Amino acid sequence: MLCSDVKRIVYFFLDGSLGSRSQLEFNSHLIGCPDCEQRLCFQRQLRAFVRRRLAPLNAPERLKVRLTRTIRVFEAAD
Repeated sequence: MLCSDVKRIVYFFLDGSLGSRSQLEFNSHLIGCPDCEQRLCFQRQLRAFVRRRLAPLNAPERLKVRLTRTIRVFEAAD
């Protein structure tokens, strides 16, 4: 496997969607190529960062209560 192949399929590797043969070739390439190993490490860190930033946030309890009350008022008015 060449570095250009690793660049092209690194996302599939991280998603776990490579076939077993491609995974073996990918891993074998990483053993001998510190640049690609560093690229993989960076992509893992980037994905972890994005997941943390996009993690769902819970609404404050006060907001939930207010919304529930407002909805009930509108439902009662119908």
